[in-house]
Amino acid sequence: MHMPATPKPLPLAFWRSAGGREPVRDWLKNLPREDKRIIGRDIAEAQFGWPVGLPLCRPLSGGLWEVRSSLASRREARVFIGFHEGTMIALHAIIEKTRKTPAEDLALARLRLKEAQSWQKKIPI
Repeated sequence: MHMPATPKPLPLAFWRSAGGREPVRDWLKNLPREDKRIIGRDIAEAQFGWPVGLPLCRPLSGGLWEVRSSLASRREARVFIGFHEGTMIALHAIIEKTRKTPAEDLALARLRLKEAQSWQKKIPI
């Protein structure tokens, strides 16, 4: 009897600054345990089920997506992701304070996505 293959998750990377900081990982570490669990589950669901649409993931523009998490504290978390060579990259994350994502948060996520997509080009072969 042939068993169906288990879905293989997309690998996940955290954007890292030139100084070695990982802002999304740091942000997650500072959240309450229950919020971390919810956000982690939502990211894993996106990794295992990609492509995923609303209500979990929403496409933004320019290759940017948001993973949307409703937290127990009645707040909304957004983790902005992009992709490079089959890897999902966590670029930036916020707790939403209004229904509209601030332009500066989107600009920062887009800048980090551009950087991440150019990493490979900088490495001489």
